[in-house]
Amino acid sequence: MALEKSVFPSRPDSLSLPVEEKGEGEEDVEVATEATASTGVFNLSEELGHVVTTETAPSPPPLAKVSRSFQAKLAEREAQANQHKKRPQEREKERGRFGWARTRRKRQRYVEKNGRCNVQHGNMRETYRYLTDIFTTLVDLNWRCSLFVFVMAYAVTWLFFGAIWYLIAYCRGDLDHLEDETWTPCVNNVNGFISAFLFSIETETTIGYGHRVITDQCPVGTMLLLLQAILGSMVNAFMVGCMFVKISQPNKRAETLVFSKHAVISLRDDKLCLMFRVGDLRSSHIVGANMRAKLIKSKQTQEGEFIPLDQTDISVGFETGDDRLFLVSPLVISHEIDAHSAFWDMSQAQLEKEDFEIVVILEGMVEATGMTCQARSSYLAEEVLWGHRFSPMMSLAEGFFDIDYGAFHHTFEVDTPSCSARELSLAAARLDAHLYWSISSRLDEEPTLTNQAAKQPDSGSANSKGGEPTFIVGEMTDIQEQSGLGELNGSVATDQSESEA
Repeated sequence: MALEKSVFPSRPDSLSLPVEEKGEGEEDVEVATEATASTGVFNLSEELGHVVTTETAPSPPPLAKVSRSFQAKLAEREAQANQHKKRPQEREKERGRFGWARTRRKRQRYVEKNGRCNVQHGNMRETYRYLTDIFTTLVDLNWRCSLFVFVMAYAVTWLFFGAIWYLIAYCRGDLDHLEDETWTPCVNNVNGFISAFLFSIETETTIGYGHRVITDQCPVGTMLLLLQAILGSMVNAFMVGCMFVKISQPNKRAETLVFSKHAVISLRDDKLCLMFRVGDLRSSHIVGANMRAKLIKSKQTQEGEFIPLDQTDISVGFETGDDRLFLVSPLVISHEIDAHSAFWDMSQAQLEKEDFEIVVILEGMVEATGMTCQARSSYLAEEVLWGHRFSPMMSLAEGFFDIDYGAFHHTFEVDTPSCSARELSLAAARLDAHLYWSISSRLDEEPTLTNQAAKQPDSGSANSKGGEPTFIVGEMTDIQEQSGLGELNGSVATDQSESEA
């Protein structure tokens, strides 16, 4: 067809092009110049590779169009009425070159919502450093590896000392004199490797059943008994300590510290603020809770250096002490967007295009164990809701405050300007300047009008001497009227003295 090789510089507002069809014997189709009496429609595919002609029904009468338009408006009104009951809709998809919807690439999280850091270390050549801190290495292992190491530590020591006890019995010839009652062995009733292994377990675990006993005729066995007792105590202390620390790790306490699913931006005291909510599900509190926030965003310096995942502090009240929390009930953490904030120039439209991540960190000491606990979470750019506010979740009951955690993640829309904090501050400054100059100009007009009234003809001055002149400039108080009258009388007396001279 003729339109297959045509180039469209930009996507038109509508993809429906009116055409005129030829007779049955003709194959070409020409595009009509007028949009009247069209019976065919060209549909352009996303690849712009071909044009498909589909038959459409004739246009309905104007009355039907009006009916469908009314129904559409009615459906739109119903959707707007139910919009506050639904969750916030997803952001509009970005538009490509020709206006088609294009899915936005999801950013890879630096910190997961559950607090796990999404970072893997590779190509590490100095692995011996892990062995220098073997205790921390064992504690950091997962439970499967930890249990394996725990079992193998005891099994290897039992087998090792059991083999030594068997070797002593074999070298002394105790195994050759099992039936000889006059022979004194190193260990009684050790007649093979299994019996030597059982004696090793009894020695290290201090069980002592009494059937296998070491004799005083074996000094080597005595030294080995002391060595196994000491090494067994060290293994017990090391492995039991690792398991105890792993069980009582404070990161499990962080599972009951929750963050809201979304962060919001709205006005608070006539200033744009970035807010998120944090709460503690347990009755035992976090002592000395401290909140921090970081902005993770790649940037390029003026010298051309690219810094991936650059970290910038987000103030949540460090200067005023608001970052130290008394986390008894859920709290809304607020970051005021001022001139020092990283979101100073960010508007609602720019927020939808930005690619960043906000990492929030809550630190404190567990009241029950005294260990330091840290809970983390993050918010991507699409998880920051502009023009929303958190729903209240505290109510006063009989003798206590009731917290409804069902509304912990719930937000609702509020009236919020879509401009940036800089533009909002400039608008407020212009309004203050306008009010200041309007008031000062009025104050400057009062003495000017007073002087003009003083320079009126003598009739005015005569009236001022004989009667009680009143000069009203706007709305003046009694004190201003008296002072203005005094200045006026003084000016009139000066003019008379000059005329007499």
